[in-house]
Amino acid sequence: MKKYLSLVKFSHTVFAMPFAFIGFFLAIQNTGAKFSWVKFLLMLACMVFARSAAMAFNRYLDRHIDAKNPRTSVREIPRGVISARSALVFTLLNCLLFLAATWFINPLCFYLAPLALLIVLGYSYTKRFTALCHLVLGLGLSLAPIGAYLVITGQFALLPILFSLAVITWVSGFDIIYALQDEEFDREEQLHSIPVLLGKRKALSFSIILHGLSAAFVAAAGILGDFSWLYWTGALVYGGMLVYQHSLVKPHDLSRVNIAFMTANGIASVVFALFFLADIFLINPLQ
Repeated sequence: MKKYLSLVKFSHTVFAMPFAFIGFFLAIQNTGAKFSWVKFLLMLACMVFARSAAMAFNRYLDRHIDAKNPRTSVREIPRGVISARSALVFTLLNCLLFLAATWFINPLCFYLAPLALLIVLGYSYTKRFTALCHLVLGLGLSLAPIGAYLVITGQFALLPILFSLAVITWVSGFDIIYALQDEEFDREEQLHSIPVLLGKRKALSFSIILHGLSAAFVAAAGILGDFSWLYWTGALVYGGMLVYQHSLVKPHDLSRVNIAFMTANGIASVVFALFFLADIFLINPLQ
């Protein structure tokens, strides 16, 4: 179990899971529905199964590339800790469990489940042909708030879409920062990324633009949702963490990329979600 948790980087659920909570409880507030442990646990199951499938498939598909890259050669498949076949079986198992979980939620979630899998699994191919691979990763994680909203409502709405847009631009921005580490390797292997396309300095500038858009979408959601000062406090922390991570990384100094990637973004999502939930529970109590 420990090996597979490491394979799928389970600790990275700190990025999308808080936004799934936002979508779930936003739906309850908007519809007046009662909290359901069954739906809540099914939502969590979908998040875990979809993400585990996506990460395991990424490791399976990239195993030969990872073996060549000094930074990733220590991953489980190149090291022989987990076989490629086991990773693929694990991927298929999680896909089936994801589909099964959506079956018990509602028809819309079940019908959209194959599309969700296509996006989160398809991301792994994109760096082979487009520098926009970071946006595809962002799209995959952005399914969290809107998907969780659909668990309760079974229908789309503008507010969760704004949160999804915030996630797309946020994740795409910090994935570009993370990809700076592999610019030279990716260029040699003819892999595509924003750093390869634009170079480190312009890639960082593009990341800043994306993070500015993310903060704007969070603000737009706050205005549309008419949230209280608690929401806006969380939004300020979120924006502050975006600024902070860019202060850590320079084109000529990538030594603190991991702090920017994991710590700053983990704090941004978790703290923002906590303040959002505080707004929901304390200012506008749930049914």
